[in-house]
Amino acid sequence: MATVPLNSTLDSVLWQMMGDKLKNMMGGGGEDSGASGGDGKETAESKGMTREEFEEYQRQLVEEKIQRDKEFATRKAERANLRVLLRDKYRLPQSAQDDATVQMAGDDIDVPEELAKMVDEDEEQEENNDSFMAKLQNMDVDFETIKTKAQTTMTEVKQAAEEKCVLM
Repeated sequence: MATVPLNSTLDSVLWQMMGDKLKNMMGGGGEDSGASGGDGKETAESKGMTREEFEEYQRQLVEEKIQRDKEFATRKAERANLRVLLRDKYRLPQSAQDDATVQMAGDDIDVPEELAKMVDEDEEQEENNDSFMAKLQNMDVDFETIKTKAQTTMTEVKQAAEEKCVLM
C-alpha cells in the first residue's frame, strides 16, 4: 500500500489514529507494522501504552486471575465440605472426589454462614426430638398399671352412664 505524503498536522494525527485500522481493514498491504507480534499476542504498541504501563497491566491481569482462581477453589472446597458434612449427618456413602477437594483446600475451609445456621437449627431440632424420645425411653413406667387404670375408669364411666340414662 502506497503512502500519501501528509502536509498538515491534522492529516498526520488522523493518519496516526486511523492508519492501523485502515491497514487492518485492507489486509495490511503485506506490511507488518510491529504493533502486534507475529504470533498474534498483544503488545504495548497494540494497546497504545508504554512498555512499563503494559507490563503493569499484564501483572494486574495475572494477579486478578490468581485471585479469581483462589476464590473459586475456596468456594468449591466449601461446597464439598458441606456435602461431606451432610453425608455424615444423614449416613450416606462418602464421595472420594469431595474428600479429595476438602483435603486439597486444607484448613482454610469454612461453611458459609447461612448454611451453618441451617445445619445448627437442624441439629437443635434433632436434639430436642432425641431428648424427648430419650426421656420416654428412660422413664420407668408400668404400662400394665396404666392400662388397668384406664380400663377401670372406662368401666366406671360406662356404669354411671347406664344408671343415669334410660336408653342404655
